Amino acid sequence: MSKKRSGNRSGAAQRKRQPIHRVEKGKSHSKSRRDYIVGQVDLTASGAAYIVSPDRAADLYVPKHKTKHALAGDIVCARIYKSGKNGKFKGEITQIIQRRREEFVGLFKASGNDGWVQVESRATKLNIQIPKSERNGAREGQKVVAKITRWPEEAETPTGQIVRVLGRPGLQAVEMHAILTEYGLPYRFPAAVLREAEVLPAAIPTAEIAKRRDMRGAPTFTIDPSDAQDFDDAVSFRPLANGNYEIGVHIADVSHYVKAGTRLDAEAYRRGTSVYLVDRVVPMLPEVLSNELCSLRPQAEKLCFSAIFEITADAALIAEWFGRTVTFSNRRFTYEEAQEIIETGRGDWADTLLTLNRIAGVWRAQRMRQGALEFDKKEVKFTLDDAGNPTGVHLEAMQDANRLIEEFMLLANRRVARFVGREKRGKPSGKTFVYRVHEDPDPEKIEALKRFVRTFGYALQTSNRLALSKSMNEMLQQVKDKPEAHMIETLAMRTMNKAKYDVDNRVGHYGLAFDYYTHFTSPIRRYPDIMVHRLLQHYLAQKASPPATAYAEKCAYASQREKRASDAARDSVKFTQVKFMAKHLGESFTGIISGVTDWGIYVELPDSQAEGLIRLRDMKADRYVYDEANHRIKGLSSKRIFQLGDPVRIRLVKADLARKQLDFEMLGETAKATRA
Repeated sequence: MSKKRSGNRSGAAQRKRQPIHRVEKGKSHSKSRRDYIVGQVDLTASGAAYIVSPDRAADLYVPKHKTKHALAGDIVCARIYKSGKNGKFKGEITQIIQRRREEFVGLFKASGNDGWVQVESRATKLNIQIPKSERNGAREGQKVVAKITRWPEEAETPTGQIVRVLGRPGLQAVEMHAILTEYGLPYRFPAAVLREAEVLPAAIPTAEIAKRRDMRGAPTFTIDPSDAQDFDDAVSFRPLANGNYEIGVHIADVSHYVKAGTRLDAEAYRRGTSVYLVDRVVPMLPEVLSNELCSLRPQAEKLCFSAIFEITADAALIAEWFGRTVTFSNRRFTYEEAQEIIETGRGDWADTLLTLNRIAGVWRAQRMRQGALEFDKKEVKFTLDDAGNPTGVHLEAMQDANRLIEEFMLLANRRVARFVGREKRGKPSGKTFVYRVHEDPDPEKIEALKRFVRTFGYALQTSNRLALSKSMNEMLQQVKDKPEAHMIETLAMRTMNKAKYDVDNRVGHYGLAFDYYTHFTSPIRRYPDIMVHRLLQHYLAQKASPPATAYAEKCAYASQREKRASDAARDSVKFTQVKFMAKHLGESFTGIISGVTDWGIYVELPDSQAEGLIRLRDMKADRYVYDEANHRIKGLSSKRIFQLGDPVRIRLVKADLARKQLDFEMLGETAKATRA
């Protein structure tokens, strides 16, 4: 049976269509679904492949010599056949339907008239031959972008052309552009899109204001990071005569400016999301929109889509209203400013912030009781010089100011989803909508975690969804500040599925413990939020539900773009961590074992979350074997054990910027390592 694997399935791979087998140029015919599948390629380090397809429970293994030059992420048609005496099913790629990418980042190598681009990423390793006439001015050792132009089936390597020279490897700007290109994330807007954005009127017509609920008299503020340029959301607060509070969550009305069918809309959909790298933001929308027209800047009137709630003093929701508004933001707070006011109780808007913080605390406690999960998330932040080079690194944790805004955004997202998706009698409305869904954890992973944490004296209750969530939170609280904390938190995170966009809301959102949830609050940086705004307005206007098929495809695409942006952001952090650590070659550190494999152990440095590898072959004192079930390695002679979560002393021996990788060596005994 083929190895069960997970993969990022594109919309094309997910559509169950009759596979097409190319038989000769210009002709094709259908083959039985039993013999052929369409799916996405997941390459292994050896060059063999797995085909990820919804038509098979297990992914189809394809030997290296039968991949037909397919690359990671390509959509292909593969023939299924039985191999060997045991009759195992294998595959042979017969047609490459769609290349995942056309451009590749690599190093240009030149030797006389010969030249090639050496592509070496986690997903792709190949050399592209470059004729002298196609070098585009590239020089030896430069990082470039190459495009494959020919790859005959009988040829070992493809031929291509250099389409862009990025520059010298290791430079921050060069590496950030390389990451964006690697993930197919555009950082320049087409001229036609920019022209369309530039002619949008900055002034708000009086006639437009007359159509909207006027919230300009409600005291309104934003809380955002100190370096934020775009402000998606604002909160208004005013006491009512009956003792309750009117609290408004006001979201930039991007859909007023970005109309369906325009170049702006097509480009926003293509991008899917803004991309946040270490030293830059690649916005989904041109800056005239993201930083000006749609940004809820202080002391400016803005068009919004709002969720306005009546809340009692003890945080009960009494009434809600959704619709288009005009607002005026009176004050901008940074998270640091708001946090100081919350902690000291002093400063302008102190009464408002303290009241909202108290209400947010009540809601958060309710979510925890209902089974929402809480992981102690910390974000890596760098101090950069003028050239973008890291001069310092620290971790930022969630504080009350962050949680205050988070709870009100969660409220708006949840109530909008319920408003559209749920009838008054509590049944699903059946209306087409864009939900943010999060499936329950894989039962096998949960059972494995349950068995493992039992050895440390912790218990997980798996009888039902609520019992699991509550016991998971209890365990995460109990384990804090214990030696095994990092290990157990890491393993618990790995049991979780990824949230995604979907028109099917049957699973709800497991991590938040919400039956209905959507993304309504960030249309400047997420395209699904624009879809949500349009659909909400559609239903407020009492229009019939549109067909779900097109939205299902858009949700799958948006989830794919979100993953690419997330992976690119992670790579930018890894590169910058390696660059920062390169200044500390030869130095010793105490780290935590963050991963255990049959080729080595990964160690994370707590102060920066930088991670490096100690290869088993370099641990000369003993021969170590991998114990997968217990996430550890064990010395055959010494019986020494190194386990996930153990503190270890290590030395930094290599910082490879090209591969974004640190290499460590083990130093002597550790406080936690034990004998079996």
